[in-house]
Amino acid sequence: MQKQLIECVPNISEGRDEKKIQEIANTVSAVEGVQLLDIDAGKATNRTVITFVGEPKAVIEAAFLLIKKASELIDMRNHSGEHPRFGATDVCPLVPVANINLEETAKYARQLGQRVGKELGIPGYFYEAAASEPKRKNLANCRSGEYEGLTKKLSDPDWKPDFGPAKFDDHVATTGAIAISARDFLIAYNVNLNTTSTRRANAIAFDIREAGRVKREGNPITGKKVVDENGEPVRIPGKLKAVKGIGWYIEEYGIAQISYNLTNISITSMHEAFDESCKAATERGLRVTGSELVGLVPLQAMLDAADYFLTKQQRSLGVSESEKIKIAVKSLGLDDLKPFNPEEKIIEYMLDSGNEKLIHMKLNDFADETAGESMAPGGGSISAYVGTLGIALGTMVANLSSHKPGWDDKWEFYSKWAEKGQDYKEKLLFLVDEDTNAFNRIIAGYRMPKDSEAEQKARISAIEEATKYATEIPFQIMETAWKSMEVMEAMVKEGMESSLSDAGVGMLCARTAVVGAYFNVRINAKDIKDRKFADDMLERADKIYKSAIEKEEAIIKFIDSKM
Repeated sequence: MQKQLIECVPNISEGRDEKKIQEIANTVSAVEGVQLLDIDAGKATNRTVITFVGEPKAVIEAAFLLIKKASELIDMRNHSGEHPRFGATDVCPLVPVANINLEETAKYARQLGQRVGKELGIPGYFYEAAASEPKRKNLANCRSGEYEGLTKKLSDPDWKPDFGPAKFDDHVATTGAIAISARDFLIAYNVNLNTTSTRRANAIAFDIREAGRVKREGNPITGKKVVDENGEPVRIPGKLKAVKGIGWYIEEYGIAQISYNLTNISITSMHEAFDESCKAATERGLRVTGSELVGLVPLQAMLDAADYFLTKQQRSLGVSESEKIKIAVKSLGLDDLKPFNPEEKIIEYMLDSGNEKLIHMKLNDFADETAGESMAPGGGSISAYVGTLGIALGTMVANLSSHKPGWDDKWEFYSKWAEKGQDYKEKLLFLVDEDTNAFNRIIAGYRMPKDSEAEQKARISAIEEATKYATEIPFQIMETAWKSMEVMEAMVKEGMESSLSDAGVGMLCARTAVVGAYFNVRINAKDIKDRKFADDMLERADKIYKSAIEKEEAIIKFIDSKM
């Protein structure tokens, strides 16, 4: 069963005292099974966003210890900052990351809240997916009045805390309250302006955010509020759904920003918020100079931004992931205020850090590792890498063709081929390491104890399953390399003639990957006890092998006819 992973993003009301911030964050690192991903402090807001991830029970333990330490080190009676807040740990959202849904995550949020209220004596509210009633879903409602209004709020029967004491005693005066939730991935995203005016920044925020602005008679600022039949203010909605926003001045940078919370990036993406902000700023005589990410961002959000701007430029979308990240950073101006390091800001990269992979090696180190005395990496991994080089050449031809002068009307055609090529390339790169991992599983099986009859059975079963897997992986290499031939074939026939040889070499590499992986399928399949499984695998592999040989021969003949 795959691991369940949740992310926790507590916001603490301290952004200036580095010693306190680090001491609070260290409580997370002390919990086994939890990885601290990011500590993002803001001096003007006097607030720090801490991000960590792990399996649910470990994350809940780490969150509890963090909240406890923050309540000991932060005195809310002395706190001030630009950001709304009402507690030492102001908010503590849990976010489903892998193999767990929002409803399950909400159960963990409620467990955490009950423990905080019972053991720490801190009052709090559940919001978003963990909310106890509709009006508490919105964080702004739960936090209304902020710290200064807690005495009144806690004594209001309509706002009795979901957990913890319903009174503002000396202890609560120090700790404040807390809001705990389960929510979808939220991006805290600030857009930078060439002004110092908070009012101008707020005007743009009201243009964009879903809640918009209150409708007024006459003057849009000082005019009388328009109300409906229930006496509620009528609102003029903003342009974008699932967006919250306010304007503020950041003394640290000497500029005004629009501070957004993108609460559902499948509804409104980062790049859409950025572009609409640019339009609204221009209409008001201002200019967006860049933007800032607070905390971490999913990789896909960055790739989507790159695709958006590449499409606007009529450029191929089939470029490498690293190139797309550069395009996203520059297009959104994420390095406007300070350097943007993808390894520290993209959640998948943070989770992957420290993992030693063959594909992360330098070319000479990879060759040395292959030439060494160990049996892995072996023929399967090398076949996958040769296939990677082949499809990389085919993708290169597609990208060159998409940007050829005079072929602008065909850029989308070549872009689609380049995108296909990138997909094949990523799969083959994964299989470089996975073939070695599969071999290591067989070795691990042979090393299992065999003293008792039960241990012998478990060992035999593990070896059989590992051998099946070690046959399936080279088959996937075969299949992927064979499918990738379509890119080289298309580029040989439709791509730039000056790159004919490049597409041809790509085809030769793909054919080599198929044949090399075919050898590995055959040699591993002979040791499988389940002959029905083995024979089926061999039959399918044989068909791919013959098809690849035929396709290579046909393309070589075509290339010969053109040279």
